[in-house]
Amino acid sequence: MDRIDHDIVVLGSGLAGLRAALEASRVSHGRLDVGIVTKVQAMRSHSVAAEGGTAAVLYPDEGDTLDGHVWDTVKGSDFLADQDAVELFVNTAPEEIRLLERWGMPWSRRPDGRIAQRPFGGHEFPRATFAADKVGFLEMQTLYGAIQGFPNVRVHHEWFATSILSDGERFRGITGIDLKSGDFVVVRAKAGIIATGGAGRIFGFTTHGHHSTADGLYMAYRAGLGLKDMEFIQFHPTGLVPSGILITEAARGEGGYLVNRDGERFMKRYAERKLELAPRDVVSRSEMTEINEGRGIDGPEGIPCVGVDLRHLGKEKILERLPQIREVTMKFLGIDPVDDIIPIKPAAHFTMGGVHTDLRGATELKGLWAAGEAACVSIHGANRLGSNSTSICLVYGRIAGVEAAAYVKAWQGDGIPKVQILEEEGRIYGATLRGTGDVNPYDVRDRLQAIMDRDAYVFRTGEGLSRALKAVRGLKEEAYRQVSDKVKEYNTNLLHVLELDALLNAAEIVLVGALARQESRGAHTRLDYPKRDDVNWLTHSLAHRTAAGPRLSYVPVTITKHQPVERKY
Repeated sequence: MDRIDHDIVVLGSGLAGLRAALEASRVSHGRLDVGIVTKVQAMRSHSVAAEGGTAAVLYPDEGDTLDGHVWDTVKGSDFLADQDAVELFVNTAPEEIRLLERWGMPWSRRPDGRIAQRPFGGHEFPRATFAADKVGFLEMQTLYGAIQGFPNVRVHHEWFATSILSDGERFRGITGIDLKSGDFVVVRAKAGIIATGGAGRIFGFTTHGHHSTADGLYMAYRAGLGLKDMEFIQFHPTGLVPSGILITEAARGEGGYLVNRDGERFMKRYAERKLELAPRDVVSRSEMTEINEGRGIDGPEGIPCVGVDLRHLGKEKILERLPQIREVTMKFLGIDPVDDIIPIKPAAHFTMGGVHTDLRGATELKGLWAAGEAACVSIHGANRLGSNSTSICLVYGRIAGVEAAAYVKAWQGDGIPKVQILEEEGRIYGATLRGTGDVNPYDVRDRLQAIMDRDAYVFRTGEGLSRALKAVRGLKEEAYRQVSDKVKEYNTNLLHVLELDALLNAAEIVLVGALARQESRGAHTRLDYPKRDDVNWLTHSLAHRTAAGPRLSYVPVTITKHQPVERKY
């Protein structure tokens, strides 16, 4: 067992994690010892897959307003967002765009030299700041480059965090595996920040990378922390068929059309004013209605889908604004969007829920914060507006970094809980690595994803959710902890079994919350409860771990200015 010490340990090296580490270093003038633990090489975190934009109000002189961004976000959330958090986010986001510019971010420009912005779904003003269609990758590069100026920040590449250590009241550190050597590691820290992303891989058809396996959510859940609003999973309307690779919303923001088998722009039936630039929940339901009513396209591998038509934009604009989309479709399907329609359907894309935090990102455990997709403040509510996610990673990475640094300065105490450490070492190397089983864990994972794709997709029913919950609980009971590879070094087989634990628990929480919520709100659409019910369900769900499964409770939504009204686009 190896033990190291940091003042602050950040779990995850995506946008939120890098921004948190950078801000903690900035406000402490590099005096704090900051460690970043990431199970991949840092620049391979899933944030590099973000493509389309980062929302912020940059040009009030041209008509955009902070209040407008607040209203669009609250309305887009189907009024489940906490409005005080939305206001804090909206007011902070513009400075993050300018900070990135000072650190070298190559934003796309308008002819007058100002930073360019494009329209995105649900926004009433073009406020998605972009860099062609490679926003996440370039933001990551910019932040990672800025961190190189702080020698106090140490990145532990290819370390897999496995548990949170606490004394019951305060955060004390984490345990993990150095994947390169297979050694068990203990990181003692005064403060921690969870920035590990979402749970996209509980689904098979998803835009998420293979390492988006709910690890941080499961760590928090096992540590006794609440997971909030996990029933709300965003389905991005344009997942490439059959792979699920993201076709950015910028394709529609730049003027692309959604078409059915007849070449008709069908969104006129569902969102007469906003058309393709309606929020993602509206567009996803519209696409599935077209498919279910027989107006879909026969896609690759016989998969029914609809299409994104960019042909009218012209080759020059596609090369300037959407070069990565052209590259992806040519490489993976052998079609050129300059000449052909791109086959798409809704793909699991974003976890609106996450670790329950307060307005400043603090969790229920003193000394521990959460930021980015792993956290639920809540700003996205029941449906996230496109381009708000990267903004929130930046804003709440910044806030968590500031808060954690201030906490460390006032921190008193020492020691790590040895019993927890020994129990975790036994779970990993005894119960799992040396465990026995007769069920292939990869088969269990595939069955889990098939269940979720079938019964927890865009349209849900009580019957389907009940069936899925019974099936997932059955998978949890199977003897899947069969690690065939017994070596320590780079044991990805062991890693995948540990990830499967997290996936199964995350799926169970999603299904329990979705079955309990007897209404349709945002991305959660119940065919048996088709209406939004503000009397009974204008509330956040909160799941805590028990021996019998997730225990649900509910906490109120914070409403400051905007009372719920019917959403029309």
